[in-house]
Amino acid sequence: MIGWVTKVTGWRLTPGPARRWGVRLTATIVVLALGACGKNADSGDGEAAGDPNAADSTAQAAAAGNVSLPVVGQAVRQGDLVLSVVTTAQVRSDGVAVLKSETTGPIVAVLARPGQRVAKGDALVRVDPRELDLAVEQQEAALEDAKLKLLDNIVGDSIVTGKAVTGERLRSAEIRAGLDRARAELEKAKLQRERATIVAPFDGVMDQVKVALGERLSQGQEIGTIVDLRNLRIEAAVLEHDLPYIKVGGEATITAAAVPDQAIRGRVAAILPLVDSATRAGRAVIRATGNGSLRPGMYADVRLEATRLPNRTIVPAAAVIERDGRPLVFVVKNGRAQWVYIFPGRTNGFETEVLADSTSGQIPVTPGDTVLIEGHLTLTHDAPVRLIAKQERR
Repeated sequence: MIGWVTKVTGWRLTPGPARRWGVRLTATIVVLALGACGKNADSGDGEAAGDPNAADSTAQAAAAGNVSLPVVGQAVRQGDLVLSVVTTAQVRSDGVAVLKSETTGPIVAVLARPGQRVAKGDALVRVDPRELDLAVEQQEAALEDAKLKLLDNIVGDSIVTGKAVTGERLRSAEIRAGLDRARAELEKAKLQRERATIVAPFDGVMDQVKVALGERLSQGQEIGTIVDLRNLRIEAAVLEHDLPYIKVGGEATITAAAVPDQAIRGRVAAILPLVDSATRAGRAVIRATGNGSLRPGMYADVRLEATRLPNRTIVPAAAVIERDGRPLVFVVKNGRAQWVYIFPGRTNGFETEVLADSTSGQIPVTPGDTVLIEGHLTLTHDAPVRLIAKQERR
């Protein structure tokens, strides 16, 4: 269209009526060209090309109530608010066993590998049992010899006295024959044969395996290390001024920097008596069941229960925002976000209690109400919203 206008306006204009006609023709074509451009601007093609006003139009539509904004909500609850002491701790395992050989002989099978999960009683290493079988047979023969000696002693005594040997005399004959010693040596040989197969003492994961097929195992030789990743012991450092608030049996939440979204819960099992004179911190021992995210040796963040405020109306701390210096929460009612001014009380960083209005004596939110925790920072009162899952919003 621009080329067409240029072509027409490039005519040489002549005076008189022809000149007036030429000007009139040019103006008409220019108007037509501008009109056509205006039509293209109003079409969907202009928006697809990246109209900068498109976002403003969407925002205006949302403000007008035509668009439901996606938000994340969470229910108000009635319950205990737990105030906490936050500290660091080191993760340890209740079961870290260094396995050592209790027998001797050539290794014929290594059944465990580092990192392998094993159950209690699973075979880890097997030693050739033939030498141990021979030792058992030797001790069985020694026991038979002791029985023969006993029989000779009993028969001799019976011939002399004419009576059966019983009581103290029989016991004395057994000792002289070496019967007790032979029995003990046989049981020891059988036990050594049983130990030809080294088994896992508890459920866990192999950390090290230090023997190889064909190697000759010696008494007391280290075989490997097994670690229990389920039953964990966490030792938390607690500053001396916080120690009076920590109680045995209190809740504990443990997270590691590597997996901050995989917290596990435990209980304070003990508060140790000594305080470090350099750090001025004592230690609280926490028992917890591992979920695979925490491993012995890790340092973790720990939140220990210090004070429990019972029967409170509680909202997520993320739900509380301020407008004009006044705290409020957005409550979803009939698909709209309505702000409600509140009087927040104490908080533990995750949850906040809501206090009663000093004038009416009423708490402005009710357990079960849905308050917004994401997507609410720029909302206006009574804005249309659509609740979605937290993962979906991400």
